Amino acid sequence: MFQKFILAGALALGLLSSSLQAQTPAIPPLPQGMTSVTAVEGISEYRLANGLRLLLVPDSAKPTTTVNLTYHVGSRHENYGETGMAHLLEHLIFKGTPTNPNVWSEFTKRGLRANGSTWFDRTNYFASFAANEDNLEWFLSWHADAMVNSFIAKKDLDSEMTVVRNEMEMGENSPGRILYQKTLSAMYDWHNYSNDTIGARSDVENVDIASLQAFYRRHYQPDNATLVVSGKFDVPQVLEWVHEFFGPIPKPERVVPVLYTIDPVQDGERAVTLRRNGGTPLLYAGYHTPAAAHPDHAAMEVLTIVLGDAPSGRLHKRLVEKQLAASVGADAFGLYDPGVALFIAELPPGQEPGKTSAEMLSVIESVASEPITAEELKRAKSKWLKAWDLSFTNAERVGVALSESVAQGDWRLYFLTRDRVRDLTLADVQRVATERLLRSNRTLATYLPTENPQRAPVPKAVDVAAQFKDFKPQEGAAAVAAFDASPANIDAKTQTFELASGMEVALLPKPTRGNAVQATLALHFGDAKSLANQGAVPSMVAALLNEGTRQLGRQEIRDRLDELRAVVSIGGGNGEVNVGISTRREQLPAVIELVGQMLREPSFPPAVLEEQRSQAITAVEQQRKEPAAVVDNAMARHGNPYLRGDVRYARTFDEIVADLKAVQPEQVRDFHRRFYGASNAEFGASGDMDVAAVRRALESSFGDWKSPLPYARVPNPLIVPEPARLVLATPDKQNATMAVQLPLPITDTDPDYPALMLANHMLGAGGNSRLWQRIREKEGLSYGVYSGVRWNPFEPNSPWVAEAIFAPSNRAKVEAAFKGELARALKDGFTAAELNEAKRGLVSARQLARSQDARLASTLAGNLELDRTFALAQKVDDALGRMTVEEANAALRKYILPEQLVFALGGDFKEE
Repeated sequence: MFQKFILAGALALGLLSSSLQAQTPAIPPLPQGMTSVTAVEGISEYRLANGLRLLLVPDSAKPTTTVNLTYHVGSRHENYGETGMAHLLEHLIFKGTPTNPNVWSEFTKRGLRANGSTWFDRTNYFASFAANEDNLEWFLSWHADAMVNSFIAKKDLDSEMTVVRNEMEMGENSPGRILYQKTLSAMYDWHNYSNDTIGARSDVENVDIASLQAFYRRHYQPDNATLVVSGKFDVPQVLEWVHEFFGPIPKPERVVPVLYTIDPVQDGERAVTLRRNGGTPLLYAGYHTPAAAHPDHAAMEVLTIVLGDAPSGRLHKRLVEKQLAASVGADAFGLYDPGVALFIAELPPGQEPGKTSAEMLSVIESVASEPITAEELKRAKSKWLKAWDLSFTNAERVGVALSESVAQGDWRLYFLTRDRVRDLTLADVQRVATERLLRSNRTLATYLPTENPQRAPVPKAVDVAAQFKDFKPQEGAAAVAAFDASPANIDAKTQTFELASGMEVALLPKPTRGNAVQATLALHFGDAKSLANQGAVPSMVAALLNEGTRQLGRQEIRDRLDELRAVVSIGGGNGEVNVGISTRREQLPAVIELVGQMLREPSFPPAVLEEQRSQAITAVEQQRKEPAAVVDNAMARHGNPYLRGDVRYARTFDEIVADLKAVQPEQVRDFHRRFYGASNAEFGASGDMDVAAVRRALESSFGDWKSPLPYARVPNPLIVPEPARLVLATPDKQNATMAVQLPLPITDTDPDYPALMLANHMLGAGGNSRLWQRIREKEGLSYGVYSGVRWNPFEPNSPWVAEAIFAPSNRAKVEAAFKGELARALKDGFTAAELNEAKRGLVSARQLARSQDARLASTLAGNLELDRTFALAQKVDDALGRMTVEEANAALRKYILPEQLVFALGGDFKEE
């Protein structure tokens, strides 16, 4: 639940992005005491007499609704001894109120995809669900109830404490996460941004319940909150409900303290060193930057792309391409007060960081002598605006993304920052880079006395209201018609055909916000014999497909995708490659043609092959001592009967590295020539599209592309391993992992499929499941615990799996609780009340999944391969609706056999 910048692999950096809606809506009749404040590009702001701000973002393009309540409180607002209090309070809110004592149970029963998050300037609680007035009314009422009536009880604090500690331990396992904490701590002298949101362990473990309750009463008030409702809903009805539920809450008499601490200008470079077991070398270079509301923040956003993007960024060219780093990245934190720009380099195993750090800092701080070029600025702006534009086509993402702008001081910064990026000039970017990217403003190296030191501009608070003096909102798009996402309507609207090459196509044209469309392309090739002994060649071929063609270089491909406002992802390896496409109606045909060129005419540049090899090996080395990865590898190898070279063989970490090192350029080219073609391929698309134009593009790109070799899916028959309990040592890791597995003789078309799916939902998949309630809620042993079935659509071999993370010292308790709950479910069975809640939540979640265009596109392609339609989904929904508790209990007892389970536990278990 705690977020935002978790650097598990060091380079999970992203830009907060979104695009715009449209016309200013007419103001509906307002309940008494509610006022209309403003409307910008399709988002309307209202205010209650008690101070609650309400933002409405109506969008009927798909049948989902998102509700997000943001409180203006985060780690920035914590006092001495209170670090982690905002995050701890986020956990306790979900413990309920006298009216709603079982919050997670209610979420599951209603099929809500809900969660919360805490960061420096805010805490937010959000949920997305299939548009449903009953769920919307209840969730709004719960938010109002939780705002003032949450228990915040000592018993809940005690039970949740182990969970929060486990979340801390999960972060402790990541060198990147801890290095991030150390970097911020070194950068700030006085400001609370130096304190990571998770808090100090001593503060969290010794928190006083009375102080936590006072913190809750002080900050969880209507005048300190902004409520956002986005997606499909009835505007007048929502206004009435908000007035009904929140209006009676009195405006508090207390005044929220105004925070005024701002750090002085940094007057010399700083350093921090972290030494730990496992992982690979990392370098972070942090620089102080303006607040998000400051006009110069837009320039910092763009500068992080100019320097940190791959492969066009300066750091990539000077570090990765010269083999000084495996990968690089950058991000600019958009915060209420002056923030941070962070640049990262990830080094290959064993490489000394000295030369890399010197070159890294030289690249970042040489902007004065090597000015930003017009081409670099154009490319970076295009990339940022593309991401912003694509993001805003999804009302669910908009509803949550507004939290960041709200926390930055005014939700309209969401649009103002876009305009500032759009209007940036070379002079703007060059000035900001020269002022901010200074040695004296950097945290990485040791302090050294320096004559005539340079100083960055003095940090100043920003008058947010003054920033809007010349702001002119843009016009937005027209409202989109609603779409019925029922299986019958999906099948009725889907158009299918086959190309001459053999590729099968399924297109679902439908109205979407911003004319967005999602597509999936799957290529299948080879058989068990022809794919044997290929090592890492198939995966390397897939990794290089978008890195250059006969006509376009790797950067030209990126530029073309930015120009087309498209995101294309390619992944796969042995026997299959999958392509994901996200774009808009008018660009889809051109994107298909570009994808066709990438798949059919890759150039496989040798230098890029070396980059990909280095990155892949680095990723393996990072996982060698991680409990979850060690457990997964051991579980895959236990009972595996296949010989090395077979695609079904589970390799050791050493074998994976050896295979990567063995790949040669000629092998990559030969594999592509021998295997790739479209004779056994499927293409699925869902969203706004010109069907005729899409068909022409597919025929032009893939219609004559025949597969060279015959294809036969590699069979994966059921193999039942010997029961076992594997204990695996991962020294110096503060978080441990338990995994459980049992292969089941069942497919997703078996008559028992609905019953077993429902039984597992009650056991370990839902927020009110037995495992969750016992291990997470009651005993507070794990931050995350679940069970599930990895359904096999081809043959009766679907593994049932379960997993939990925990502190190594709690291993015995976690094992006992897991075995105890499994035994109780098998002996006593589930109750009718549990069944009814699970049926409602599971069916609602399935309906929500069918409203997501990316999921629809993937399922359309998958249905073509399996010769299915969505009628099967309706059949399953109907079976779930008719399911009896006796049937669900019988399915669990039939398939889940405790005596056949394989357990694997990885962690720093010092007693063994």
